[in-house]
Amino acid sequence: MVISTTSAASEERLYSTFASRYVHNPVPRFKMPEESMPKEAAYQVINDELMLDGNPRLNLASFVTTWMEPECDKLIMAAINKNYVDMDEYPVTTELQNRCVNMIAHLFHAPIGDDEIAIGVGTVGSSEAIMLAGLAFKRKWQHRQKSQGKPFDKPNIVTGANVQVCWEKFARYFEVELKEVKLREGYYVMDPEKAVEMVDENTICVAAILGSTLTGEFEDVKRLNELLTKKNKETGWDTPIHVDAASGGFIAPFIYPDLEWDFRLPLVKSINVSGHKYGLVYAGVGWVIWRNKEDLPEELVFHINYLGSDQPTFTLNFSKGSSQIIAQYYQFIRLGFEGYKNIIENCMENARVLREGLEKTGRFDILSKEVGVPLVAFCS
Repeated sequence: MVISTTSAASEERLYSTFASRYVHNPVPRFKMPEESMPKEAAYQVINDELMLDGNPRLNLASFVTTWMEPECDKLIMAAINKNYVDMDEYPVTTELQNRCVNMIAHLFHAPIGDDEIAIGVGTVGSSEAIMLAGLAFKRKWQHRQKSQGKPFDKPNIVTGANVQVCWEKFARYFEVELKEVKLREGYYVMDPEKAVEMVDENTICVAAILGSTLTGEFEDVKRLNELLTKKNKETGWDTPIHVDAASGGFIAPFIYPDLEWDFRLPLVKSINVSGHKYGLVYAGVGWVIWRNKEDLPEELVFHINYLGSDQPTFTLNFSKGSSQIIAQYYQFIRLGFEGYKNIIENCMENARVLREGLEKTGRFDILSKEVGVPLVAFCS
């Protein structure tokens, strides 16, 4: 027979986080605790408090991606400790970023050959991308003014009043006057005619929105290009266009291929797009692409070597994670053009069903357009 014994002096204990003093005593809110706590207790305290957050999958007030495939989640977790800026240590991650830049550049019809390298960079979102594009426009304008012996201390930028707050941040942070085209009843995007009227020799660029935050509508970039080309010819100026395609950049190429809004228009010099919106990646990735090398002043690009060999960098921050870059590349090769097209078409169908349902009630007016971002804006 088997005889089992128990030792009263055994070190084994029944441990329960909820029975411990770490849950009984409050955790300081604004000061670091004096003592440590077990990892299980720390996890439980934080996990329980986070339960008061909303469920990301139910967040209909955001364009940001909240679900990715488990295989991509694995890649993200495997790369979560990689510092993207250390290009010598993680050269494959750098290569994947460069592939993404080129894929997006071709998607936006950049004038580059199959074997040429596109000019662009990954960012933490469209806000950083817009800051970088704006800085490039400001610096090019300053050079032009200096070369002509003209004042270069009062730059301005022309946008619609419907722009996202990041444009206001750019103007305030980098001392650029923001000239906004006012909206009017029934027309909630920038009017190209009025925008061009506001352009003067101190205008560093006109910013057009492909997917307004208010209604999802695409602004008429082609008409803006025509009017601005005419004004540039009449005045001798060289005012360019930036397209804020944060929302629409991963929509238009797949379901509106004949819509001319990108580098097919000569005055479009740079485009930003959010990978974490319809690029279908978790929050934390954006992209900015320039038409060609001449549109990004070399003096804005820093060259560092204290992490190894020469590394060119043009970002507002330095260290950042690699996970979102890898996740973007995963989506590109996993879905391909066909996959993105199918997903966006499904999103548009969902928007159509919702719009028609609201219209049938007879209680709402639909403000959004059928061509644009798959959202429904309405009022009663």
